[in-house]
Amino acid sequence: MRVIFHVDMDAFFVSVEELFDPSLKGKPVVVGGQKHERGVVAAASYEARRYGVHSAMPLRTAARLCPHAIFLDGHPERYREYSHRVHGVLLEFTPRVSMASVDEAYLDMTGTERLWGPPLRAATLLHERMKERTGLNCSIGIAASKMLAKVCSDFAKPNGIAWVPPGMEAAFLAPLDVSRIPGVGAVTAQRLREMGIRKAGDLARLDEDFLLRRFGRWGLALAGKARGADAGAWFEGEIGAYEDPKSISHEHTFPEDVRDQQVLEATLARQAEKVGRRLREHGLFARTVELKLRYADFTTLSRSHTLAEATDVDADLIAVSRSLFRKTWKQGAPVRLIGMGVSGLSESQGQVSLLDAEKKERARAALAAADRIRDRFGEKIVQTAAALPGEHAEKVHENPVGLPGKQPRKKPEKRDNGARA
Repeated sequence: MRVIFHVDMDAFFVSVEELFDPSLKGKPVVVGGQKHERGVVAAASYEARRYGVHSAMPLRTAARLCPHAIFLDGHPERYREYSHRVHGVLLEFTPRVSMASVDEAYLDMTGTERLWGPPLRAATLLHERMKERTGLNCSIGIAASKMLAKVCSDFAKPNGIAWVPPGMEAAFLAPLDVSRIPGVGAVTAQRLREMGIRKAGDLARLDEDFLLRRFGRWGLALAGKARGADAGAWFEGEIGAYEDPKSISHEHTFPEDVRDQQVLEATLARQAEKVGRRLREHGLFARTVELKLRYADFTTLSRSHTLAEATDVDADLIAVSRSLFRKTWKQGAPVRLIGMGVSGLSESQGQVSLLDAEKKERARAALAAADRIRDRFGEKIVQTAAALPGEHAEKVHENPVGLPGKQPRKKPEKRDNGARA
């Protein structure tokens, strides 16, 4: 029987801030931005949560609920540093670790009993060592599946341990509200309740043919989760196994609406540079470039273009994303958010002409040199002129770069560029 831990750091961003400023302890604290700004709450202290503040809530809503809270912009570099420390502690217990985000991870502890003892003993030791090495508290869920371990860690918060022994999965899940199942949001939960499905047990008892007709394959995954299984895309893959990304993207929400075409295109260019760098790190080429544009009234547009030849060159990504933007943006319309990304990723560029291949290789050689400089001196040290006005401070709630356990696997030095004479 598998033994899976889900380790979730308690109020991670707030807890890290408290290490640097102990005066914050015991006070309502919100990390993610200032109370008057756009953006969302990245984390809230438990004192702020008592007023209804929670992560992903708009900052201005949090300010209405808890006007006396201390609002902090946050320090992404600190969170990355402590995330690496957390990862280091986890690796001391098992090499099979998968970081799900900057502050949570899955551990496959199967077969480690001779080293650490039974599950509760191992979790207690991990709990103590995490506090000793990082100064941070964590909550640990233990079960035979990733899905149920995640549910358990939520019950364990804050600073606790929860374990569902093998054979007890159905009995534990049956009385829980359907909203406790990972992947079931407020809209889905309400839709299920309207069908008379209020508890996980109600869902688990439904006929699979009915679920398939009503919800498609997602309905079958939902029923599987209600029974304690690792069903659906959220829980695919082995813990600790490397997987190439299926897509790469960056986006930015502006503090104030932007109408300036130069600023918008520069922001897009900077995002394309970041995407290109990540492609090269993974040794991948992108076939499709995508644009995301959100206006001030929240109207959101998505456009994409599929290339004749896959690429990992910044100039190509900048040119295509800029073209998509100019075709999509209504001149002068205020923009709230802009983003770009790539998909259709592969390890081969495909067939290109010899002349084009030589040009691409020269460009890649220059980009490789720039990447090495960035590795040493930071991301901002080398940028194209077009991207300079598009540099913005990193937002805490945005998907952070440099997460532990997410480093690209080693690629061969020579890659197939598909050149033909």
